Amino acid sequence: MSNNLSITGTTRLWGCIAHPADHVRAPMLFNALFAETGADKVMVPIDIPPQHLAETIEGLRGMHNFVGAAVTIPHKMPLAALCDRLGAGAQATGAVNAVYFNEARELIGDNFDGEGFVAGLVGENPCGYEHPEAYFTDKQILIVGAGGAARAIAVSVARQNPATIDIANRTLSRAEDAAQMVASLVPGASSHGSDTASVDWSRYDMVINATSLGLHPDDSLPVALDSLSATCLVCDIIMRPKHTKLLQKAEQAGFTVHYGQHMLDYQMTLIGKFIKAHK
Repeated sequence: MSNNLSITGTTRLWGCIAHPADHVRAPMLFNALFAETGADKVMVPIDIPPQHLAETIEGLRGMHNFVGAAVTIPHKMPLAALCDRLGAGAQATGAVNAVYFNEARELIGDNFDGEGFVAGLVGENPCGYEHPEAYFTDKQILIVGAGGAARAIAVSVARQNPATIDIANRTLSRAEDAAQMVASLVPGASSHGSDTASVDWSRYDMVINATSLGLHPDDSLPVALDSLSATCLVCDIIMRPKHTKLLQKAEQAGFTVHYGQHMLDYQMTLIGKFIKAHK
């Protein structure tokens, strides 16, 4: 497979919106796909400091060969508020991870993080289960973080019939808001919010880091590994570095781990379908 792209005056531009942008994987994946399929498209990283998000989006709106973008930390929730319309996933979570401009240059957003996480875990099957529902059914699951990705994952996991899908965050009110959102969108779901300082880590069959801790080598650990059950599955959603400090420490301690890159790998098709009809 060739990764060579021929960029001409007709090439349609996609972006990957982030801050910082050095950790993003989407351009590598999508550009390889564009080259393989012969699509006249290219994706580039777009590093936007939060205070310049609104003005940059207005600038992109005026670029008629700019089609859309994948969206990641820390812009998923702020960018949702800038969209003219939202799809069902984004409406449910208040966050986007893919946007596009339609012919009228309206910004349309949606969120596929939750579906991507569930599909990636089942598809990669790090525990080697015979039946994929074993990851979720009647399990005690904790998400650390209460941002856009955390909310999307919580909703999708809640639909897989876990015993509980709890959310922990440094700010208690954000965790409680996210847990209430899950309970309102998934009838019968059991979800509770707590601050990270009061988590009973030993309760859980799976913990998912949905914070930005791990992007940098000197970040603190978002999970108390020494308090987990020995059979707990430790997951991260950070894509680069692949081996975050959390996953390195977890593997060294004997835990089974699941890598963040799979959440994007398994939602590429969904994001591609979302944007592809829009030039």
